[in-house]
Amino acid sequence: MTTLSIPVSSNTVSFINRMVKRGVASTKAEVVRQALARYAEDDVIQSVLRAQQDLKDGKEVRGNLRDILKHMK
Repeated sequence: MTTLSIPVSSNTVSFINRMVKRGVASTKAEVVRQALARYAEDDVIQSVLRAQQDLKDGKEVRGNLRDILKHMK
């Protein structure tokens, strides 16, 4: 695993600390990892929804379902 150091606002630090205190995650790093995992899932979902809309609009949809599924893990 690689360590990434990023600047965050004091509000973000407070939010992360609250999530740890609430038991959402056991560490601050885990809060961030969970948030990024959720962001990645949301990105994949939005891609699927756009593809569905394109199909409804009669547009051709191209892509590899296996590639999409890889991004969901």
